[in-house]
Amino acid sequence: MHHVYNGMAASELHDVAWQKSRHSNSQGSCVEFAKLPGGGVAVRNSRHPEGPALVYTRAEIEAMLLGIKDGEFDHLIAGA
Repeated sequence: MHHVYNGMAASELHDVAWQKSRHSNSQGSCVEFAKLPGGGVAVRNSRHPEGPALVYTRAEIEAMLLGIKDGEFDHLIAGA
């Protein structure tokens, strides 16, 4: 079985500005995003800033954000 890995250690990403939502809770349970020099976007868990970062293309992030804005993922938090 072949595993595809689209990430890297977040600690290897230098000179990027990580950003999290203003809606994040005080315990740090959130994800952070960083725009990469090549146009991609890295995503990491704020509780593990030195851990893995997944790297997505601009088109992948755009599709996700449009889906979020349209409510396509609301079922993931419904009844929480």
